[in-house]
Amino acid sequence: MKALITGASSGIGKSMCYYLASKNIDLILVARSKDELEKIKSEVSVNTEIINMDLQVQDNLFKLYDLCKDKDIDILINNAGFGLFGLFQETDLFRELEMIDLNIKAYHILTKLFLRDFIKKDSGYILNVASSAGFMAGPRLSTYYATKNYVLKLTMAINEELKKEHSNVVVSALCPGPVNTNFNKVAHGEFSIKEASPDYVAKYGIDKLFKKKMLIIPTLRIKLGIFLLRITPYRLQLHFSYYIQGKKLGIKHE
Repeated sequence: MKALITGASSGIGKSMCYYLASKNIDLILVARSKDELEKIKSEVSVNTEIINMDLQVQDNLFKLYDLCKDKDIDILINNAGFGLFGLFQETDLFRELEMIDLNIKAYHILTKLFLRDFIKKDSGYILNVASSAGFMAGPRLSTYYATKNYVLKLTMAINEELKKEHSNVVVSALCPGPVNTNFNKVAHGEFSIKEASPDYVAKYGIDKLFKKKMLIIPTLRIKLGIFLLRITPYRLQLHFSYYIQGKKLGIKHE
């Protein structure tokens, strides 16, 4: 088997590289950090190709597909993305547009292009790394939450379409809570609750993908939190989220 992983140079994506390699799955790694990709390549024993590419650039998404469409890929993992903390009126507009390009456009385009190929051969796996943020709105992290809502709902809809067509192609969404990665550094905030390890989330996500699970939610705490959302009024959800994001930014509430 062969897997294509975006955002492969750090965090969950990097951990997925090592876990897939431990299962003797060949790798195509995509990220902007060539040095980190080279390091991963040197440390795994499977056939590994690296592609140094910025997926915020739309044309690069089609270039990536053209580079990989004949490489007999079995697994696509859309993992590249970032967040940005702050009040909506204060966060940088152009940085947010870059986030939308990476968190939404890249997922949408790559999922559609590779899904068409997988459907033709009636096999293949697509794992879209969403977030528990995809189940609610996120004041002070509003655009990021909105992008993850898009990814989650799109993935669920595609999964149902494939099910109705009796397809053997699997499309799943990985929805972790806080994970110990460099997300905080990029987003300029700090998580206020305990973080899961990227190694745990990567292993859990891939194992559940192979078991054809549509929604993959690591850790009991996050599963419980998502369940409670279903019975919590929206206004209370928003108040709670506003408070939690404020703690990440070091804001004290009276």
